Amino acid sequence: MSLIKSQSIKIWGAGTSRTLRPIWVAEEIGLDYELMPIAPRSGETKTEAFTDLNRKQKIPLLVDGEVKLSESVAICRYLLEAYKGGDVFRPVALVDRAKEDEWCCYVYGEIDESGLYVMRRHRDLAHIYGDAPEAVSSSADYVRRHFEVVSAHLENSVYLMPQGFSLADILLMSCLDWARAYGIELSPSLLAFQESVSHRPALKRAKKTNYAVEI
Repeated sequence: MSLIKSQSIKIWGAGTSRTLRPIWVAEEIGLDYELMPIAPRSGETKTEAFTDLNRKQKIPLLVDGEVKLSESVAICRYLLEAYKGGDVFRPVALVDRAKEDEWCCYVYGEIDESGLYVMRRHRDLAHIYGDAPEAVSSSADYVRRHFEVVSAHLENSVYLMPQGFSLADILLMSCLDWARAYGIELSPSLLAFQESVSHRPALKRAKKTNYAVEI
């Protein structure tokens, strides 16, 4: 049963690690949603209709009744707190919420945004942002250094939070798949985590839906 009653949920965007996240959360908690599978840099985000929804002209985007949210972490957090269902840990206590936020900010800020996305800009999107092999190489080293921190934690824990599978794990898993696609080797504890999480039925459904769109 939801905490917020909505007539329809639409998720805009597919085809990337970031669009996977809200789709995965929706699948984990059994939401009935409609996917609008537009891809980045396809021109679809620059249409007048989409710009009216999101002036950032970026995906993913959530439309839930009167609620409009961009940014994958914010969308995922909203869905988990607005709707019940699934076995995803939702912190209530202040300290637990702060610890989960700490992991989410760390994974998104250091591994995703400061590392993997820099690699994407100057590798996959070099035709837009410029070819920069040194930036790609140094960013890969940066990702490896921060993976060491996560790896050490997972040597003694199944998930990032002691209470169980959480939003922090969703963010980490999306980055691990991304990193391996870029040829970054993972430690045994990260590989074990990735193998365990990869069997979640909701993730399998989300990947099938998300990656049906080519970018």
